[in-house]
Amino acid sequence: MNDTPRSIASQDERWVLPQGRSYETITDLVSAPLLERQRWSWRAWRIAFVASLLLTGLMLVSASWLLAQGIGVWGVNTTVVWGFAIANYVWWIGIGNAGTLISAMLLLMRQHWRASINRFAEAMTLFAAGIAGLFPILHLGRPLYFYWLTPYPNTMALWPQWRSALIWDFWAILSYILFSILFWYVGLIPDFACLRDRARSEKSRSRFGALALGWRGSARQWRLYHIYHMTMACLGVPLVVSLHSVVGLDFAASLMPGWSETIFPPYFVVGAMYSGFAMVVVLAAAVRWGFRLQAIITIDHFDVMAKIMLAASMIMSASYLTEWFAAWYGGDPNERSLVRFEFLGDYRVLYYLMLFCNCVVAQAFWARAARRSILAVVIVAILINIGMWLERITIVWNTLSHDYAASMWRVFHPTFWDYSLMFGSLGLFALLYLTLCRMAPIVSIHETRHLLSLEKQT
Repeated sequence: MNDTPRSIASQDERWVLPQGRSYETITDLVSAPLLERQRWSWRAWRIAFVASLLLTGLMLVSASWLLAQGIGVWGVNTTVVWGFAIANYVWWIGIGNAGTLISAMLLLMRQHWRASINRFAEAMTLFAAGIAGLFPILHLGRPLYFYWLTPYPNTMALWPQWRSALIWDFWAILSYILFSILFWYVGLIPDFACLRDRARSEKSRSRFGALALGWRGSARQWRLYHIYHMTMACLGVPLVVSLHSVVGLDFAASLMPGWSETIFPPYFVVGAMYSGFAMVVVLAAAVRWGFRLQAIITIDHFDVMAKIMLAASMIMSASYLTEWFAAWYGGDPNERSLVRFEFLGDYRVLYYLMLFCNCVVAQAFWARAARRSILAVVIVAILINIGMWLERITIVWNTLSHDYAASMWRVFHPTFWDYSLMFGSLGLFALLYLTLCRMAPIVSIHETRHLLSLEKQT
């Protein structure tokens, strides 16, 4: 790993465009929406906020109805007991996994272009992981007792069932959210101090000053900051890998056909990175357009993220081939029957669509013109996210609908409340993100300035 200017020059790329190549310009570009709001037209933001608020309201209504009536309002039955809720949980936790993974890995690999995307990628982690944690709780049937998942002193001396996948998920998600909050917030402190020093109103100075925690930018503070940040990044990568491995083990530790496979943990980790990068692309395009950050979030960023998605698509395709080969080579009739059901059964259309979105669409990125078209990259990213959601759905539905006992085969039929909760969670995610945009710098000021300083030396 080399952090010298020569390493930047060798990339033969400039991540900041000429119109943004001054420290003052970068600070102005990022801080203006927070400090000079009157200069901005917030029309698009307000429209998006109202739309996301309505969807969040739909989610609240759905959750309230669920609590009042029980999980029978969903399409679950005696065989397909997980349905949408667990599939949504796995999809959201995958997206949440990627934000910190992307930021920490790129930091350790000295990929300085991360400065333009790491802030909102880390925020994505917080919101997605929080939403993911809601689904298993809602799926409990008696969600008011979710605190039983924690070991706490009680008169009956009862302890959680440590062999339950629910317990693994609880601790994995809790650890990850706490870590992600620390990783994200500490990275914000120098930027809050910058906003504090530039704020014109006493109210803004007080607010950002409180959030900056007394940061003065001394040499000692910067040294401690870098030590802390690198240490957290070193801890973050194995934590993220272990988190989604645990989610993969929820399935792999069972005896169900199609699930009991050793490939599941790494397969889930790659899938999380795949869907997470796709979501980061969508957010990057929205932030770039909405906050006029074309000088900081450049086409080169979309180009390199498209290459990563292409690589992830190849790995996912190889994983699917491995699954099919293992089912055939293992000779287990139940495994083979399940693969036939995936291609010819009731969910075959969803399965083909999933393969198309996850394996075929990203191949467009072999063409440089596709990688450097923001519209094309965003469309492919959206399709990848749809494909990854379909993958979670088909993993749950296919196996549960077609397990060992033919007399127990059932098909899952989603209800209005399944869909409303799923789309409502998307609205909640957007609502949290839009709120964050009004409260904190959406791109890292100090890291982008550091990137510029390295480029200036070349």
